[in-house]
Amino acid sequence: MGAVDTPDRSSGKKGKGLSGRRPKRRVGIKMDMTPMVDVAFLLLIFFMVTTVFRTPKALEINLPPKDAKVDVAESKTMTLRVLADGRLYWKRGAATNPWVRSSVGELKSVLAPYNGQNELIVVVKIDREAEFENMVNALDELHAAKLSRFSINPLEDKEKAEVEAL
Repeated sequence: MGAVDTPDRSSGKKGKGLSGRRPKRRVGIKMDMTPMVDVAFLLLIFFMVTTVFRTPKALEINLPPKDAKVDVAESKTMTLRVLADGRLYWKRGAATNPWVRSSVGELKSVLAPYNGQNELIVVVKIDREAEFENMVNALDELHAAKLSRFSINPLEDKEKAEVEAL
């Protein structure tokens, strides 16, 4: 473990110098660090093995088959269009209904009347220049409103021009 080197005192002459004492020699100490390093590595391995890593939370999305085509009545649909600056336009049902302007931050109040309606299909069209956070917030609000049937599509230029003209 540890060893201490002591000077040999058997051969020494007294009377050296003015005080008659000779200066004390420093004692050399050698420490064996191997046991401490072993313990440190054992602790490191123990904590690495016993640590539980948190799995990332992910949104589960069920995709339909590629060739699946389902006819849906317009009265059971809701369309959301999200622009790059965070504006949101939405309408429910038929094409004759007017677009209502809102923002992504107000999406919770827009979806509140439709909370838990399983037959409602929401079509979310997002501008490609929009921030990713807007899409995530929209999906979070759909999940909070218990609207599990939705579709995400890019907003086409013609659709974008239609709502910007309002």
